[in-house]
Parts: sequence; C-alpha cells; structure tokens
Amino acid sequence: MSLSDPLIAIIEDETPIRRFLRASLSVEGFRVIEATTIEEGLRVVTQQMPALVLLDLGLPDGDGIDLVRQIREWSALPIVVISARGQEDSKIAALDAGADDYLTKPFGVGELLARMRVALRHSARSLAGEPADVVVAVGDLKIDLERHVVSKSEQEVKLTKIEFDLLAVLARNLEKVVTHRQLLKEVWGPHAVHEPHYVRVFMANLRKKLENNPSRPELLITEQGVGYRLRERPGGQDLRN
Repeated sequence: MSLSDPLIAIIEDETPIRRFLRASLSVEGFRVIEATTIEEGLRVVTQQMPALVLLDLGLPDGDGIDLVRQIREWSALPIVVISARGQEDSKIAALDAGADDYLTKPFGVGELLARMRVALRHSARSLAGEPADVVVAVGDLKIDLERHVVSKSEQEVKLTKIEFDLLAVLARNLEKVVTHRQLLKEVWGPHAVHEPHYVRVFMANLRKKLENNPSRPELLITEQGVGYRLRERPGGQDLRN
C-alpha cells in the first residue's frame, strides 16, 4: 500500500463495523482513516481530504445528514452513507442533502465496492474537468444527450420531451440513485416536487418503450420509495414498481 492508493474516511461509531470496513478496504488497496463523531469526522475530512467518505448516520454527537450538508457547503467529495436506518425518509433526506449513494446495514462487501467505484469514477471525471458523455450506452440502449436521440438495438425509439428529459437525468447520473424530488425538480421544475405520481407515470411509459420486459425491468431500477437508478450493466432484475 502506498500514498498513491485512494484514502477512504470511515465515519462510524461502531467498532466492529469500522474493523470490518478497514479490513475489507485494505485488502482492496485502499488506505483508511477513521472517525467516530461528526466533529471528528469534519476535522478528518477537512485536514486529510480523502477520496471518499463512508458515513454512518447515527453518530453520538448528532445526525450524519448534518455532516453531509456541512461538507456540501464547500466540497463535492463523494459520500456513501452506510446506515442501519432502512426507512425511506432517511434515505431520501441523505440523498437530497448531497450524499452520492446509500447502503442499508447489513450489506455485502461486493455491493459496497461497486457503489464506491461508481462514486469515485464520477468524482475523478469531475475533478479532471472531463465533459459529460454525449452518448451514454447501457447494454443495447444508446442515449444521445446532445441530439436528444435514443436507440435500442440500433433502432430509434420515439420519446416525448418529458420522457427524454427524465431518461437524460438518470443517464447523467448513471448507476446513482436519483430521488423522486431530484427528478421532479430537474424535469418538471421546483413547483412539482410534491407530485411523485408524475415520475411513476412517465417511468412506466419509459419502461414500456425501453425494457425487454417492462414488468421485470433490467435498466430502469426502482429504489423503493426513494427514486430510480439507471443500471450501467443490465442483467439483474428489479421486481419493484
């Protein structure tokens, strides 16, 4: 392990969880620093500038969502929340506050590493000033964000403006969960943030046009009660509508 290996900040007050994360990440070539409170976590983040933060929400001196908001005031540092709170409201609050992703305990190392890789990849591209992909390819689906053209198996798929705008938001956030509130704000505007049925209706239309089996979607994945995610590597199935 060297100083060139990505530095990960674990902000978690449970010792067994910290040990598990430290061991799992070290094997994968990550360096690790730890904190157990919001105050200590903020100090670690500002002084050490890690590549990514793994953040528990239930900390002794407050709610980890407050720390997400504090970090977002000055940094786009990727933050993946890991919490025992499985309630939809907690997930939505963390994501709307600026977290990049959310895992509910218990979770598998493979899933954690996959979410971390996505967050790190998005961050690296942003820091490098790389332009966003003009064409996003997911399996046999191609989304041309500049020309507003969508094709599946080389055949153009006709979408309405709202359908395309909704798909474009998910494509720009490939593999990241986007909350209903975020989708409503970006596609319909701030006035529509309390109308989640808009998203459900148009997502159903998109699935009919883009999924091989709309009742068993492999691309447009539901994060139950929270939002949606465009899967980068289709193959699994999502049974939640």
